[in-house]
Amino acid sequence: MSTSSAIASAEEWPRTAAEALAVQDRLRPTVDTVGPGPQPGEVRRVAGLDVAYAEDSDELAAAVVVLDPRTHAVLEHSVVHGVATFPYVPGLFAFREVPALLAALERLDAAPDLLLCDGQGLAHPRRFGLACHLGVLTGIPAIGVGKTQFVGTYEPLGQTRGEAADLVDEGDVVGRALRTRDAVKPVFVSIGHGVDLDTACAHVLALTPRYRLPETTRQADQVCRRALKSHPGARS
Repeated sequence: MSTSSAIASAEEWPRTAAEALAVQDRLRPTVDTVGPGPQPGEVRRVAGLDVAYAEDSDELAAAVVVLDPRTHAVLEHSVVHGVATFPYVPGLFAFREVPALLAALERLDAAPDLLLCDGQGLAHPRRFGLACHLGVLTGIPAIGVGKTQFVGTYEPLGQTRGEAADLVDEGDVVGRALRTRDAVKPVFVSIGHGVDLDTACAHVLALTPRYRLPETTRQADQVCRRALKSHPGARS
């Protein structure tokens, strides 16, 4: 695949919080929150993206794992080793990860139809989390699936798989708490780019047949962790 334009847009990567905030302000209006985006039965290649970090280090391994959404079989994967050049700043975490994830996407044989990011989309203080950032830069529909809520509150939801409650922040619906397993704590789904919230939740449910987290997230997490451990520069 080619994400040359996305890579080019990341060449002048911000080095300070002020520069990063300006980038978020510039790109936020380009997020497609309407969608509706590809439906679960229309997607042939769905990608999970995750980044693992060496302990007490900025060394990282970024992984993209592409699955067949019907069988959840791995079709291909890509890993990029690197070093985060942007400091850890709450709300600006994407600036540590996006360059390596873009490079990993660039190495795929074919573009995915959908990205599932281990992080937030609109459920972000400035409504521009990792899933929004990657979706805008690549033009690929994207969904944020967080393990924990970053912003907002939600009403209690039922204990059955599929139960959901809107995640509301400052009066805006920014995502949804979604129960993917009976009596197991929910995940937090938000629009990234080009997919509406109902469709995003449908994709997440389709990708969680056995576990709380989507298969895309689980596979990408395993790949980047293994890659980090096997890399010559990895720390124990």
